[in-house]
Amino acid sequence: MRLLSAVENRKHRAMLFLTYSSGLRVSEVVRLRLADLDSERKTVHVRQGKGRKDRLTVLSDGAYEIVLQYIQLEKPGTGWLFPGQYQGSHLTERTLQKVFENAVMNAKIMKKVSLHSLRHSFATHLLEGGIDIRYIQELLGHQSMRTTEIYTHVAIKDVRRIQSPLDRLMDLDREI
Repeated sequence: MRLLSAVENRKHRAMLFLTYSSGLRVSEVVRLRLADLDSERKTVHVRQGKGRKDRLTVLSDGAYEIVLQYIQLEKPGTGWLFPGQYQGSHLTERTLQKVFENAVMNAKIMKKVSLHSLRHSFATHLLEGGIDIRYIQELLGHQSMRTTEIYTHVAIKDVRRIQSPLDRLMDLDREI
């Protein structure tokens, strides 16, 4: 939240919120069209993602509000959600990466992170929230479960903190 809050520009804010809240790749964010957001179904339609595959992922209410504010003020038109500098073009991936780098600096985050870290965080936080890894695989658009497992390596470390039900029962038995 510190990173997301460190961005003042509405367009930049909308891009970063969508990246994290929907687990999008940089290339997917900059190529979004207004029609790809479905607020009723709360989905983002990713067209021609990696491997030229289409998929649906989640659209959070919070991210949609931020995007809606951006749309109402900036009026990007009916083409690209995030238009680029030239007529008919979308924003470049490098521009979005620079936006992220500036947000990291403004948020005073010292850890080495990249824009792709938001996608990793999306997957990790879903897993920590109890979402089945197969759903996460679908949302990320991974063909292989092994790829998804790499994204969620941080959450898997948390397994060590879980106490077995047997240990709890034995602790209760000792108290009696």
